[in-house]
Amino acid sequence: MLVHQLINQGTDNNVAFYGKENVTYKQLREQVENYRNFFYKSGIRPGENVGLFSRNSVEFVYSYMAVVSLGAVVVPLNFQLTAREIAYIVKDAQMKHLVTAQKLNLAAELEHYGYAQDLTQLVIPDFKQTLTQETIDGATPPLTGFTDDHPCAIIYTSGTTGNPKGAVLTHKNLVSNAGAFREVLPVCAEDNVLCVLPMYHCFAWTCAVLNPLLCGASVTILEAFSPKETLAAIKEYGVTVVYAVPPIYNVLVRTGEVTDLAGVKFFVSGGASLPEKIAKLFLEKYGKNIIEGYGLSEASPVVTLNPPHKTKYYSVGKALPGLEVKIAGPNGETLPPGVVGEILVKGPSVMQGYFNLPLETSRALKNGWLHTGDLAYQDTEGYFYIVDRLKDMIISNGENIYPREIEELLYAYPGVTEAAVIGVPDELRGQAACAYLVMAEGYTFDKRAIREYLQANLAGYKIPRDFILVDALPKNQTGKILKRVLRDQVTQTASGQAG
Repeated sequence: MLVHQLINQGTDNNVAFYGKENVTYKQLREQVENYRNFFYKSGIRPGENVGLFSRNSVEFVYSYMAVVSLGAVVVPLNFQLTAREIAYIVKDAQMKHLVTAQKLNLAAELEHYGYAQDLTQLVIPDFKQTLTQETIDGATPPLTGFTDDHPCAIIYTSGTTGNPKGAVLTHKNLVSNAGAFREVLPVCAEDNVLCVLPMYHCFAWTCAVLNPLLCGASVTILEAFSPKETLAAIKEYGVTVVYAVPPIYNVLVRTGEVTDLAGVKFFVSGGASLPEKIAKLFLEKYGKNIIEGYGLSEASPVVTLNPPHKTKYYSVGKALPGLEVKIAGPNGETLPPGVVGEILVKGPSVMQGYFNLPLETSRALKNGWLHTGDLAYQDTEGYFYIVDRLKDMIISNGENIYPREIEELLYAYPGVTEAAVIGVPDELRGQAACAYLVMAEGYTFDKRAIREYLQANLAGYKIPRDFILVDALPKNQTGKILKRVLRDQVTQTASGQAG
């Protein structure tokens, strides 16, 4: 099955989307056809990379499905990016067309990158009102024959080091991942799935859009997360499945009422590690477990998920059906249960590679295995436990320090609402840990007390050298804490002192 064919799974009169407007599956199919014809008339052809810049909306879905139905490849763009960052991706993907919710001024930035090719912007508010049968007659594109191995989307990674890389995902990658996910989480046509995470992100797109479409279910679309609006929408539209990131669950624990979420069957967390404290507080308040999973864009994205009937704290669950997942040592050897190594993934949802980057692709894909760069271990029941990102691991005096272990303890300390631990340069040890903390209102920030608390629970070499109080931690649109921003701040401070 191809990605755009998922819109055929729902019955005509069933609601596909709730939100600013309610859209049935019949209306969804009609709109995708209209957008498809318009895009073809505008010059979009098979094989070309087409940008998509929009917040969550039904128009995002129409545009995405229409583009890929033509055999073109969609490149969803983070709407928080600056003109310079957008221009880089436009050039890297060699775009001719950009479907956008607003006209973007990219001329100067594209000139800076030396991109001489014309970029046509198709502005959704401008053209969607003109999509009548009269304007699209004669523009019906021919049926394009391609298989599920054809590229469907290029997902540009966040670029924690250097420029972002585009992970090329095929129709098979995305549809197989949505299908495997359904085998573990039993979503059905009667369900209503909340899509509050940004659609440009692979987690939201596969789990909160493609998966419910595959099931013929409904999707409640919210443009962005705000506690009051989200809780109201969950009740008003009868949401039964929620996908969110840990910071959102942290907010819901502190702001929601038990009745607000009473109708929800499944709460799923991804995008970042779920602190055990948040999971336990959520269960205590709402009487329901948060089901944690793990994935990455290069795997379309879900790799593991806790079975709803048997979740384990701190675990990201078991491998999805059809995927091989193993913990490997430095030479790719499989490690026994309980031993920390890198997560490797093989299966139908693993990307084709990075767009026009053969060297980076060869480093990430070896003998069919995707090297994730994430450190974890597996227990004897097949559950995986994320320890940390390989690049986030701190090496102090030759000892490995995993920031997440320290962060879990910090989250359990009274008054700590957010915590992030990074490695900082240390003349004696090479690296030392440094903790950034956000405290709840009414609690005192006491470095000595926090240090003594950790000393009672951790080996001495793991204790952070310093504890820094901040009003908020830097995050991306999905709520993931951006440790690279903290590391950059440390580097800039050091450079300033050196100067």
